[in-house]
Amino acid sequence: MDFKPVTTLALVKALGFCVMTTLAGPASAQADEFNLPSLGDTSSSIMSREQEYQLGRAWVSMLRGSVATMDDPLLKDFVERHVFSLAETSQLTDRRLTFVLIESPQLNAFAAPGGVVGVNGGLFLNAHTEAEFASVMAHELAHLSQRHFSRGLEQQQRMRIPVMTAMLASVILAAAGGGDAGIAALASTQAAAIQEQRRFSRQNEQEADRIGLLNLNQAGYDPTAMPDMFERLARLSRFSRTPPEFLLTHPVNQSRIADSRNRAEQLPGEGRRDSVEYQMMRARVQLHHERNPGLAVQRFRTLLDEHDGNHAAARYGLVLALTRSGQHAEAAEALEPLFADYADNVAVNLAAIELDTNRNQPEQAMQRLDRMLQLNPGNYPLLEARADLLLRAQRYQDAERAIDSLANQRSNDPDIWYLAAEIRGLAGNILGVHLARAEYFMLAGDLEQAGEQLTLASRRAGDNYMMTARIEARQKDLAIQREILQSF
Repeated sequence: MDFKPVTTLALVKALGFCVMTTLAGPASAQADEFNLPSLGDTSSSIMSREQEYQLGRAWVSMLRGSVATMDDPLLKDFVERHVFSLAETSQLTDRRLTFVLIESPQLNAFAAPGGVVGVNGGLFLNAHTEAEFASVMAHELAHLSQRHFSRGLEQQQRMRIPVMTAMLASVILAAAGGGDAGIAALASTQAAAIQEQRRFSRQNEQEADRIGLLNLNQAGYDPTAMPDMFERLARLSRFSRTPPEFLLTHPVNQSRIADSRNRAEQLPGEGRRDSVEYQMMRARVQLHHERNPGLAVQRFRTLLDEHDGNHAAARYGLVLALTRSGQHAEAAEALEPLFADYADNVAVNLAAIELDTNRNQPEQAMQRLDRMLQLNPGNYPLLEARADLLLRAQRYQDAERAIDSLANQRSNDPDIWYLAAEIRGLAGNILGVHLARAEYFMLAGDLEQAGEQLTLASRRAGDNYMMTARIEARQKDLAIQREILQSF
């Protein structure tokens, strides 16, 4: 695909980045103990919920075009399912969430206006249990539910949208890692302003901790996972010259740790701490960031030996590492005990399907996949795997039907549209290629390329009235997206 990435510097300029004054936090009236603050609509005079939503959607498309993201369906599905589950027990009323999984081993997670939830792969590496992972997500959802971004604008009414866009631009600066020279020059002169714009006030952090703790408990997790995670973060900060990005916006001190532990211990119920599924996702991230699959094999084998072979996640990681290093016979042997205990597990079966595919056994892979889809109809990772298997088998028409169905299910997922463009091209559907590329570029923030693809699609549509009408509707949507970005 002719991919034209958005440079980070261009992105920051597009967001109206400039030197801003310090963003003051709101005068938050804290209630005693666990009485939650009643958030009225005072922030709506600064920025309405719909403005937040539109800003968030415009911004996230530009973020995707600026930073490397992970296209792992299992990881994406895990994050989405678990954060949506947390949202069900949160104070968040607008649950139109969108997710970005950033390809970085650095610890970070963030929530931006409009329901944008960002997670670095490094969060899986540093959150040792599912409850610790959930504690970070619950904290971020609390920032969204209490509208801390918009409330922070109340004392800076003159700045309004520019302050918000500067805050969002600074998130991109951090996520992109300051890769180009222009960003380095920009950051050197405006570092102090960026840091203050991104820093939540102490009151907001305390509020997010308390509300996040309640959410964590109500979702069935052990609330002590939050202070445990804070203590881990404090250790990372203590022994590192450059603290994780998360700690720059969420500073941890002993008072905060003690407060969260005291409150967690007052909550009833122990709750769950961990799951095999989460540990398998950690293994996937560990393998993803391992430079050499052979080293990963050694690492997972050592961990498995330390537990006398009774560590499902280590065995799972070992199977993946062996498969990807071409040691197929050893991978099949390691997989057998895993299947004995987790025969219907989606991640385990997808590992087996990957092994079947690498061993040139497509029929067996498809049989496994069809069985799993009978057990889990509509499962996103399984459906994407099916489209991929059909593509590999050169059954392009069937692959196109499969990816079209998935695109209808996940119309806001740029990875799906990228794959759809590839499949449609091989299927000979050139009009469909242009339409899929247009959707991809709109979601990736490259509106110029999106417009070009829609123009090409319009020419291909010819006298097809229905298709022409559909293309014109998307051109109008594109124009609206441009206007939104220009207004910011």
